[in-house]
Amino acid sequence: MPGRTFRSPDDFNTQLADWLPIANSRVVRRIGGRPIDLVSVDTAAMLSLPPVPPQTAAYSQIRLPRDYYVRVHGNDYSVDPWAIGHLVEVAADLRQVAVTREGRVLAEHERRWSRGLTVTDPLHVKSAARLREKFRQPMPVAAGEDRLMRDLGDYDRAFGVEFPCTASCNDDWVQ
Repeated sequence: MPGRTFRSPDDFNTQLADWLPIANSRVVRRIGGRPIDLVSVDTAAMLSLPPVPPQTAAYSQIRLPRDYYVRVHGNDYSVDPWAIGHLVEVAADLRQVAVTREGRVLAEHERRWSRGLTVTDPLHVKSAARLREKFRQPMPVAAGEDRLMRDLGDYDRAFGVEFPCTASCNDDWVQ
């Protein structure tokens, strides 16, 4: 269909449905007739469909980067930042892009057919803001709780290691 532009797969299908009756009623010299008249001959020569439908989605597994976006067919799609650093499964078919981790759905976006787009779910942005805020908060220390400092000699005793003191050792130096 030269000279046409398409906004989406649905637009392509609509234009194709309008064009096919015109194209199929033309006489084609190469096949010696009109395609619409030869459909029955063509159908008789076809094999039956397999019992299991073919896989039409593209699958991949990646580690979710710190920016919480995955790139699929030239576009970036946001993912719940909860999974940053974890392996996620990405499935992209003709209509949607889905990202899961261990069966939990982290993102579902309508597939975009242009290139270089960034598709962002506002919920993912809010979740990222909450995680950043939580990360910035210092770890709470209970009142009266001292920071523990373990005597390194405990490890020596636990592993049965002894260091004999030489003349250069003194009690002020080793505690």
